Amino acid sequence: MTAAPPRDEKPGEYVEQVLDVVEDIPPGRVMTYGMIAEIVRERTGRGSARTVGTVMARYGSAVPWHRVVASDGRLPPGHEAEATRRLRAEGVAFRGEKVAMAAARWWPGEESD
Repeated sequence: MTAAPPRDEKPGEYVEQVLDVVEDIPPGRVMTYGMIAEIVRERTGRGSARTVGTVMARYGSAVPWHRVVASDGRLPPGHEAEATRRLRAEGVAFRGEKVAMAAARWWPGEESD
């Protein structure tokens, strides 16, 4: 039996695209895994929010990882305290333990406050 080819034949390209988008998120703003996946999908033709989460878990430590949240404003699992500290220092508003998405969500091309 022949092994199936890797799902992502060029993992470096996809990873770089995700990290490039994350690096562009301005301080005090956030993007969701799904938003990032949508942008990267436009560039590469592939990807999903889950894949973006995997990339962030494996390679995201060198970029502002704390600015990537779930669609409902939940913070990266296992890193909630540090993400909260960093986001509050940048002036991000919260509703309880979640980011106030209406105020903090950012899309490339929008002016940041």
